[in-house]
Amino acid sequence: MPEKHWSADDLHKRQTRIAIDANVLIYLLENAEPHASRAAVVIDAINQHQIGASLATVGQVEILTGPARSGDATTFERMADELRSLDLRLVGLSAAIAEDAAWLRGTEGIDLVDAIHLASARSAGATAFVTNDRGIRSRAGLEVLYLDDLVLEDPPARG
Repeated sequence: MPEKHWSADDLHKRQTRIAIDANVLIYLLENAEPHASRAAVVIDAINQHQIGASLATVGQVEILTGPARSGDATTFERMADELRSLDLRLVGLSAAIAEDAAWLRGTEGIDLVDAIHLASARSAGATAFVTNDRGIRSRAGLEVLYLDDLVLEDPPARG
């Protein structure tokens, strides 16, 4: 399948609402380059109200597990605070989302967490899911945008 490049401009021109995978926010919060710069472009578009966005609460668990696993309470609290400060709608696991996730998992063999992410995205009305997980594929009504395919614009020349 050929790569489909996209830009931050595409987010608000072609999408009505996006959902974010945990890996996008982990790159940003951990400043994991080169992905963090791309993640920042997406989050900036969200925080500037160019596009509405959501995050499944299972993503919140994924993001905070790393610092919890290492026993780093300071990093855990910093990351939790930063997540709360983002203009993201958190989507909790409801019975309807659980049923949709079960269907995705059962019919397509999707990992449980990924199925919850996708079902949560659909429940939130997202038209795109931003991830860097190449194992997640687009489906009817939900385009998958891979972070690595985000085309970064060159900064304006200074003169």
